[in-house]
Amino acid sequence: MRHQVAVLQRQVKNPRLSWADRAVLAALARLLPRSHLRQLRLIISPQTLLRWHARLVRRRWTYPRRSPGRPRTARAIRALVLEMARGNPGWGYRRIHGELTGLGYQIAASTVWQILKDAGIDPAPRRVGQSWRAFLEAQAKTILAADLFHVDTVLLRRLHVLFFIEHGIRRVHLAGVTAHPTGEWVTQQARNLLMNLEERADGFKFLIRDRDAKFTAAFDAVLAAAGVRIIKTPVQAPRAIAERWIAGARRECLDRMLITGERHLRLVLGECIDHYNTHRPHRALQQSPPAGRPHPPALGANVRVLRRDRLGGLIREYSQVA
Repeated sequence: MRHQVAVLQRQVKNPRLSWADRAVLAALARLLPRSHLRQLRLIISPQTLLRWHARLVRRRWTYPRRSPGRPRTARAIRALVLEMARGNPGWGYRRIHGELTGLGYQIAASTVWQILKDAGIDPAPRRVGQSWRAFLEAQAKTILAADLFHVDTVLLRRLHVLFFIEHGIRRVHLAGVTAHPTGEWVTQQARNLLMNLEERADGFKFLIRDRDAKFTAAFDAVLAAAGVRIIKTPVQAPRAIAERWIAGARRECLDRMLITGERHLRLVLGECIDHYNTHRPHRALQQSPPAGRPHPPALGANVRVLRRDRLGGLIREYSQVA
C-alpha cells in the first residue's frame, strides 16, 4: 500500500479531491493521534487535513443566515400605493389601506404608512390642502381673458384686434378687427362671443382684462349678465397667457409678412388661430392642441407623413397618411 501511494505521488503532483473526499479524509484523520498522523504517507499534508476538519466542523454548526424583518412589499403594490396617494391628495394612509383591502391586497396599514414616508409623501390625513398647481388647473377651466393688440399695415394704417382666450384649454377666439375700436364695438363683440359659445358660456365664471378705456361698464355688464365676474389686472401687470399668444402670433405670422388691409389681416389671423387651435401642440396640454386630437397610430411600413402648408409656407403642419 505504501509503495502504491508512492507511485501515485510520483504520477499525480496535485490530485483533485471532491468535497466528499476531503470530508472523509478529515474525519478519519481526526481519529488518529497526531504522532501517528505524521508517520503516514498521505497525498496531502497533516496541516491540510486539520484545516479541512475545521472547515467541516464550521459548516456543520453554521446555519444559513436569514434577513431580519418582514419580507419586502411587492413592487407592484408599492407602485399602486404611490399612484393612489399622488392621484388623490386628500387620502391619508388609512384611506389608501382601505382601498387596497377592497381590492384584495393583504397589507398592513403601517406598511402603507412606511411606503409613503419613504417616498417623501406625508402619510397623515392632514394632507388635504390642494397644491397651487392643482388649484390653478381647476380654476383655469372657468377663466377667460380678453385683450387688444394692434397691427400696422403696409400703408402704415393701424388696425386693432380683439380676441378672447380660454385659460383652461388655450383656445383662442378672434372677436374682431377694426381700425376704430370704440367701447360700443368692444361690447358688441362680447355679445357675439357669448352667442357663439352658447351653452359653453355657462362654464366661465371669470374674465381677466386690463384697464383699457375701451372695456367700458357696458362691456362688464354684458358679461355680468351671463354670470361672469370681471377681474381687472393691476397697472402694468402682465397677462401671461394672453400676451404669450400675441407674441406667438407676431413671431410666427404677423412679423413675417406685410398686411395690406383689414380683410387681409382677418384672413391671416383666421389661418393662424385655426392652426393654433387645431394643430399646434402645447406643453400644458401634454403636447395636444386646444381642440384635442386622437393619438396617431404607431409608425409602420405603410404609414407616411404628409406636410400641409398654410399662408404660403409660413406655417407647416404634419400628419400621418396611411
